[in-house]
Amino acid sequence: MSNNSDPLFDRYSEMDFSGAKPVSEIPALAQLQAEHGGKSRITMRVDNDTLAIFKARAEMSGGNYQTLMNEALRQFAQGQTLADVVRETIRKELHQV
Repeated sequence: MSNNSDPLFDRYSEMDFSGAKPVSEIPALAQLQAEHGGKSRITMRVDNDTLAIFKARAEMSGGNYQTLMNEALRQFAQGQTLADVVRETIRKELHQV
């Protein structure tokens, strides 16, 4: 499993960012991030096996495990169950045939 799931990592891995400033120190960027970011940085503890599952699924799909976890949390918060997701997926597939 790759340690870095960002597909652009190799492209920029050799660049020197030692003089880079955090967004919070650049008012215009901080304002843009606040207006358009829509996400909050948090710290949470997740079981190792749960994290491994999301990372494995992300690697198989070429995505990002954090995005998959966010989508799973969104579905749970909206009250969607696995059965709901399966039903909706089957409906969509049947209508495409």
